[in-house]
Amino acid sequence: MKLRRRQFLQLAGAAIVAPASSPVAGAQAYPARPVRLLVGFAPGGVTDIMARLMGQWLSERLGQQFFIENRTGAATNVATEAVVRAAPDGYTLLVSSAANAINATLYDNLNFNFIRDTVPIASIISTPLVMVVNPSSSARTVPAFIAYAKDNPGRINMASSGSGSPPHVAGELFKMMTGIKMTHVPYRGDVPAITDLLAGQVQVYFGTLPASIEYIKAGNLRALAVTSATRLRALPDVPTIAEFLPGYEATIWNGLNAPRETPAEIVEKLNRDINSALADSKLKARIAELGAAPLPGSPSDYAKLVADETEKWSKVVKMSGARPD
Repeated sequence: MKLRRRQFLQLAGAAIVAPASSPVAGAQAYPARPVRLLVGFAPGGVTDIMARLMGQWLSERLGQQFFIENRTGAATNVATEAVVRAAPDGYTLLVSSAANAINATLYDNLNFNFIRDTVPIASIISTPLVMVVNPSSSARTVPAFIAYAKDNPGRINMASSGSGSPPHVAGELFKMMTGIKMTHVPYRGDVPAITDLLAGQVQVYFGTLPASIEYIKAGNLRALAVTSATRLRALPDVPTIAEFLPGYEATIWNGLNAPRETPAEIVEKLNRDINSALADSKLKARIAELGAAPLPGSPSDYAKLVADETEKWSKVVKMSGARPD
C-alpha cells in the first residue's frame, strides 16, 4: 500500500507541475514546423529584401524554415488581414511597415485594426527617404527650394510612388511644415517616378534611398536632403531636412507582427532572436547596404513606435486629403 501511495503522490505531483511548465515547454519547442512571413509588397523592394534576410537568419538560428510569401494588394492591407485572420500560434507572421500606420487613416473601411488585432513582436529596420530634384533645377539647397516654391506657387509637381505611400506623406508633411504648394503626381512605384523626374516631367521626389542613391552618385539626380533625424553614412555631405525644418522626420520602418492572442512566450522568443540578428555583424553590413539602420528593442518599444507613427501620419493624411489609389 505504501508503494502504491508513493506512486500516486508522484503522479499527482507530476500532474500539478506539468501544466505550470507547459507554456515554457511550448516556447522551447517553437518553432516545430515552417513559419510563413507575409510581405505586402512585390519581391525586390526593401521590405521584401529585409524579410528574406531575416527569414534566412531565423531559419538557420531556429532550425525551421521561415519562408517568405508575397501577398500584395491594397497597399499591404491584403497581407495584413491574412495575418489578422490566421491562427495565433506563431506560424503566420507579418513583416509590417510604415504603410500599416498610414493605412489606419488612409482607408475608411478596413476589416481590421492593426494596433488592436496584431501583437507587436519587434521593430527591425528604419530606412530614410531622400529629397531629390533634377540637376537642372535652380534649387541647390532646401531653403532655396522653399523660396522658389513660394515664388512659384503651383508650378512644382511632386512625384510619389502612390497616393498615401511613405514618399507621398513625407512630401505632404514637408508642405505642411513649409506652407508651400506643390501638385501631387502619383506613380506606381519608385521606378516610374524617378523616370519622370529624370525627364523633367516632375520637379521633386521624396524617394527611397535604395532606388535613388545610384542616380545621386552618378550625378543624374541632386540630393537636397535626407528625411532621417541624422545624416547618413552613405551620403555624409547631404544634410537632413530637420537642419532647416526642426522636428521634420519621415522614415520607412519595418517590424514583425503576429495575430492577436499569440502566446507571450513565442513573442518574447522571436524578439530575442531578432535582436540577436540585428547585432550580427554580417547582417548589419547588409542592412547598411540597403541604406537602412537596425532598430533593436522590446515589443513595447515597437508598440510605441507604431502608436506614435499612426498618430503622426493620421494628421498628415487628414490635412492633405490623401485617398487610396
